Amino acid sequence: MIPWWGLAVGVLGVNFALWGSASLCRLAATMLRPGRARSVPAALRAHSAPAALRARSVPAALRARSAPAAPCARLTVKDVAVLIPAHNEAVVVGDTLTAIMALAPRANVHVVSDGSTDETVRIARRTGAKVIETRENVGKAGALAEAIERLGLITRFRVIMLLDADTRVEPGYFEAGLAMFDDPDVVAVAGCVRTARGRKLGFAGNLLVSHRQRIYAIGQRVLKFGQTWARTNATPIVPGFASMYRTEVLPFIDMNPPGLVIEDFNMTFEVYQKKLGKVGFTLGAVAVTQDPDNFGDYVRQTRRWAVGLWQTVRRHPPQANLFTVMLTVLLLELVTSSMLFLLLPLLLTVLLIPDVAGGAPAWPMFAQVYAVVTLHVRLSSVLFGILIPDLALTCVAAAAERQPRLLLFAPFYPVMRLVDAAIGVSAIPVAWLTRANGRWRSPARRAVSPAAAPGQRSIQGRTGRRGTAAVQAARAFAGGGAHASG
Repeated sequence: MIPWWGLAVGVLGVNFALWGSASLCRLAATMLRPGRARSVPAALRAHSAPAALRARSVPAALRARSAPAAPCARLTVKDVAVLIPAHNEAVVVGDTLTAIMALAPRANVHVVSDGSTDETVRIARRTGAKVIETRENVGKAGALAEAIERLGLITRFRVIMLLDADTRVEPGYFEAGLAMFDDPDVVAVAGCVRTARGRKLGFAGNLLVSHRQRIYAIGQRVLKFGQTWARTNATPIVPGFASMYRTEVLPFIDMNPPGLVIEDFNMTFEVYQKKLGKVGFTLGAVAVTQDPDNFGDYVRQTRRWAVGLWQTVRRHPPQANLFTVMLTVLLLELVTSSMLFLLLPLLLTVLLIPDVAGGAPAWPMFAQVYAVVTLHVRLSSVLFGILIPDLALTCVAAAAERQPRLLLFAPFYPVMRLVDAAIGVSAIPVAWLTRANGRWRSPARRAVSPAAAPGQRSIQGRTGRRGTAAVQAARAFAGGGAHASG
């Protein structure tokens, strides 16, 4: 007989316990030693190359950039190049550029249009951003690599921010994010994602968006926060919606290898497997992004993320390091928890039928199935091991996000987890048997009202580019799991 706590472990997993403990330790360390400084002055730390890179044979141009340019200065937003890849993003790119230009110098903002056929280029140029175009639709990773080279960003800036065209950076992002680079071993910083709120959606749209919001609320506080602690640094992804990289590490990262559907998993794997340095993350570096609000877009995006993860796993052989160990645990738990959720409807059906039809246990075919199921699982085990823990996660997310409305959708989140499980399992053979060209189709976008408050803006119209341009599974402990770009 499987006890209820056995099911709970199968659903929540060892990762949840380990990284949750690491998150608590990191939080405690931050509270106990808020002003503790390292032995290396902050000004030098901010401009020195990562320890792993210093030990490598770095090209002379990069070695020169590793030296402090201003002994009394630390990294500021003036040192950051913002690079926005966009493919038919006319509905949202204007708001994204307006938001980022309120925080970063206009001259630092660059847009690469990846074969756009709408008004993306015209709108971006109208804002004053530096805009270039690819000759054809080469995919996000290809567009990023081409833009970095053509614009000379590595030699001109110390940090590059990769920003999705639908993402609005909130005030305080650069102050919190750039502070992570004070640690000389940190070479990449992951942003803290929030899903755009205030949209006028129907029931299905609100369910999809709130499901993502719940994932972000728990995943970033419990998992990402612990995974990026300096003492236990091993996160599987630096999400591409709003991430920052030291420019001196980019020549060592294969940004656009053939066959991958997304780039951010691969870039993160490259950081760890090539021993380039560590990943930083703070809940204070917040950016707001648009999550899918219709089922078709949700399935396509989630499937794309899942395929991208397994394609990246296929590309990178395991190594003897903490990253590989924790990645292995994560993948095993993804498969086992997904299979458990896929079996959940069958288990509940078998266990509940006798309550509806009293003579069911005596049915010839059903009797054998019922005997096998009840030998291993009881209805109380499912209740206390799966459904109640899931409800508890919803309560925690609602409290952390100050969003009581999440509780209204609590009965439907197990169904969404079932959908995620089906998508995740079906993506495994696809990732191993197919190769991708990297081209992406964004979810349907909605225009943002300029009068709405940052992070809470209302959404007005729906884009009609479905078909022309249409990627997890993470304020002081007030940010949102894993998010991939697109």
